[in-house]
Amino acid sequence: MADEKLAKLREAVAGLGQISDNEKSGFISLVSRYLSGDEEHIEWPKIHTPTDEVVVPYDTLDAPPEDLQATKALLDKLAVLKLNGGLGTTMGCTGPKSVIEVRNGFTFLDLIVLQIESLNKKYGSNVPLLLMNSFNTHDDTLKIVEKYANSSIDIHTFNQSQYPRVVADEFLPWPSKGKTDKDGWYPPGHGDIFPSLMNSGKLDLLLSQGKEYVFIANSDNLGAIVDMKILNHLIQKQNEYCMEVTPKTLADVKGGTLISYEGRVQLLEIAQVPDAHVDEFKSIEKFKIFNTNNLWVNLKAIKRLVEADALKMEIIPNPKEVEGVKVLQLETAAGAAIRFFDHAIGMNVPRSRFLPVKATSDLQLVQSDLYTLVDGFVTRNSARTDPSNPSIELGPEFKKVGSFLGRFKSIPSIVELDSLKVSGDVWFGSGIVLKGKVTITAKPGVKLEIPDGKVIENKDINGVEDL
Repeated sequence: MADEKLAKLREAVAGLGQISDNEKSGFISLVSRYLSGDEEHIEWPKIHTPTDEVVVPYDTLDAPPEDLQATKALLDKLAVLKLNGGLGTTMGCTGPKSVIEVRNGFTFLDLIVLQIESLNKKYGSNVPLLLMNSFNTHDDTLKIVEKYANSSIDIHTFNQSQYPRVVADEFLPWPSKGKTDKDGWYPPGHGDIFPSLMNSGKLDLLLSQGKEYVFIANSDNLGAIVDMKILNHLIQKQNEYCMEVTPKTLADVKGGTLISYEGRVQLLEIAQVPDAHVDEFKSIEKFKIFNTNNLWVNLKAIKRLVEADALKMEIIPNPKEVEGVKVLQLETAAGAAIRFFDHAIGMNVPRSRFLPVKATSDLQLVQSDLYTLVDGFVTRNSARTDPSNPSIELGPEFKKVGSFLGRFKSIPSIVELDSLKVSGDVWFGSGIVLKGKVTITAKPGVKLEIPDGKVIENKDINGVEDL
């Protein structure tokens, strides 16, 4: 039955003119692995907590060379790659998420370019920036990148694969059923980065320039900056792959974690966990770390493994309903590739290297006095003694960036805030200071305005009378 399904699908895919032969064979290979059901099942008793040799504590790393020339020599082996395929739709934006303004009028992309520029300027190095787009973000990104034409860094863009969504009940590609616009297709997750680097020609280009490592990170993670200690360590120890992990908090219980399994380091995602063990997986006691998706990977190793078709990452089936049609997307994650590389390690890094902006509540953190901006680097305010950030929950009125910005005359001071919960039609004046635990709830149909300069500490506010 599976063979018949695959044969029909293969025939339909062969007739799709919009994608390359590489994309067709990549897609068919993914589907045939999915249909064969030979996914490796994790045997729970075989899971071990990784040792410090496998997940190296960041504070045990040697200091990198202080000499400018030695640092330049290290940096000349590096390329930086940002995953730029995501749209800002969850935050009410139409284009690539990386062009949302983060701070002082700078977008994610502006900050990334500034960071690499200041690095290259300081050391006389030539670290290039690569942006992996999806077909959703490609055209917009090309326009945006034009503004850096006079910048001193080499910026390369390439696209990840474009795969057809599969109509679930017939198991045929949706574009061959007439859905030829963007909705008929999907980008197959960031695990696709390795074949896409190769197929685009960018991998061979980097190797020809003497590059040895690529530092991969999500474009919305403001903490993912080039770290000389990590780069130095990987080159010294010849680790082909390094995943940055950081201690879990209760907000991260669903994040993938690293385990030792049959002698290799492996990523364990919540989707692979048997139902009986999900609570154990979510506990902070047994699985103390999670994947930040900051990855350092050896370029020659990528070439070797892609050419051997050896990267058989776990498949993540993503069923969706689009325009009333049930479709299936098969995806993979870049972190899952860790088990195929030699001398792969995790690196237990400080939480400061994980500062993603997934929602407007994260935007409020990075726009506040909790952080400052220097040379494109977002640095945490040392006046805050608590190492963890305040927890912020904003109601649906704040979900879109436009309405979020409209509701704050200026972002409140939150250096001494523990938690903030806002619901209803709430508006903030300028110069407000929030401390301790603060809850602000506007009654239905009532507009609640917090006046300029107000200091609110450990209070539940349900109306003007509570201010």
